[in-house]
Amino acid sequence: MKYVAPRWLPGGQLQTIWPALYSRRAFGPPPQYRRERWDTPDGDFIDVDFLVGGAPRTGTAAPQPLLVVFHGLEGSSRSHYCEAFADFARERGWACALPHFRGCSGEINRAPRAYHSGDHAEIGWILQRLRASHTGPLVAVGVSLGGNALLRWAAEVGEDAARSVDAVAAVCSPIDLAAGGHAIGRGFNRQVYTRMFMRTLVPKALQKLAQHPGLFDRQALLAARDLYAFDNVFTAPVHGFRNTEDYWLRASSKPMLHRIRVPALVVNARNDPFVPAASLPQAHEVGRCVTLWQPPHGGHVGFAQGRLPGNVRGMPDAVGGWLANQADIGGWTPAAQSPHG
Repeated sequence: MKYVAPRWLPGGQLQTIWPALYSRRAFGPPPQYRRERWDTPDGDFIDVDFLVGGAPRTGTAAPQPLLVVFHGLEGSSRSHYCEAFADFARERGWACALPHFRGCSGEINRAPRAYHSGDHAEIGWILQRLRASHTGPLVAVGVSLGGNALLRWAAEVGEDAARSVDAVAAVCSPIDLAAGGHAIGRGFNRQVYTRMFMRTLVPKALQKLAQHPGLFDRQALLAARDLYAFDNVFTAPVHGFRNTEDYWLRASSKPMLHRIRVPALVVNARNDPFVPAASLPQAHEVGRCVTLWQPPHGGHVGFAQGRLPGNVRGMPDAVGGWLANQADIGGWTPAAQSPHG
């Protein structure tokens, strides 16, 4: 991925914050979704949004491709990157599904659990269900937390991944959770991003405790000031891990990238405030099916381009183009020739 940040947007922090708040997401109308509620095997539910009103495919009789987008920590189908990927799909006449992790669709889920970075079983169940109902090519992208979980699933199932997907991609994912967790807990990151996440994570955890009294220590949760402490009180024990260290170690996809047997793209900007460049994998650490893109700039899920205020379609164009190539999907515009510059 060749990405050069605009001169008006210097540094990883600005390249993270500005695109999320101000850059243009879609070149068509804002994506419109149709929501389905799926009952899970454990008696809970998730909500899946499907893109409505995509552009008709022209010049090909091939089945419609399906792009599945897994969001990041506390994200949703309305996150800036989800809307940008949905716009990419709309423009190319693809279908697009945006599943919500449990508790992220605007309504708290029912079960005594939430979601986490290594939730590969949930990823697998969602992809299997989508594959069963779709006859065309199916590709999946996960952003940040969603990308780590997607890679973790692909590594876990190995050759069987090809039964569900033709190719996968992870964008700005903390594939070394310990490195990312410690980075977000320091300095500016702690003051801005940690506080932002805790403002929604803590109330949702308290809702979960009201549903299931005794699930965790309420006072310990209220004393938590960073994601390490939150994971130690809530995420780890609720999802079967001993503590934060055990969770971060066992849920990380980086040590398992060599086990992936479907085409997989791993995109990480080297100035991502959440993901230290020193923690990123090198080519000799991944399997033959894994492609690494590590541009020097872009921030965390930023990659803004164009004139102020910029747009965030460049990254979906590049990632979507790579997925289309791997899945042999015709009728797409390569990123190098993107009409959006």
